[in-house]
Amino acid sequence: MSASWQALRALRLRLFGPAKELVGTDQFGNKYYRVPKHETRAGQIIPERRFVEAINRQAYQYETGDFPTEWEAWIRKKRMDPPTIEEILKNENYREEMKQKIKDVAEKDKLLQAKEYKEGLVAEPVHTQVKGHASAPYYGKKEPSQDPTSTASTFQPGSWMPPDSRSSDRK
Repeated sequence: MSASWQALRALRLRLFGPAKELVGTDQFGNKYYRVPKHETRAGQIIPERRFVEAINRQAYQYETGDFPTEWEAWIRKKRMDPPTIEEILKNENYREEMKQKIKDVAEKDKLLQAKEYKEGLVAEPVHTQVKGHASAPYYGKKEPSQDPTSTASTFQPGSWMPPDSRSSDRK
């Protein structure tokens, strides 16, 4: 490079800062860039900046999880080096294997629970349906019953009232 070209390049860096560098692209087509650490013409040091240009997205539409986790970690500076395609594919395969294993374990657990319920080793959970609040005067009924009734799984309070204690004290 000629000396004049180097001088122009140094002047552009001082005035505008370094240009963005393409670091990589993910499987969805999103492009990841970095702007290296540089010093402004006023002498202020600007740290390295990392960002993504998402394909078919507006800036306000970004959500966590839209990009591969490895690239998100790189953007947030949780890792120094950008991920490779092989690493992303390996981790994706691992996540799919884990999902399948979780599904298999949940199915085995469901079968074991059904067996335990059938053999009477474990009591089945009771599914109750609450209609209203317990402090409501009729608590799920249209009219109060005269006597409290109880079955093994539910209890409905009756409308029994204690005798008027004032009338018995005045006698």
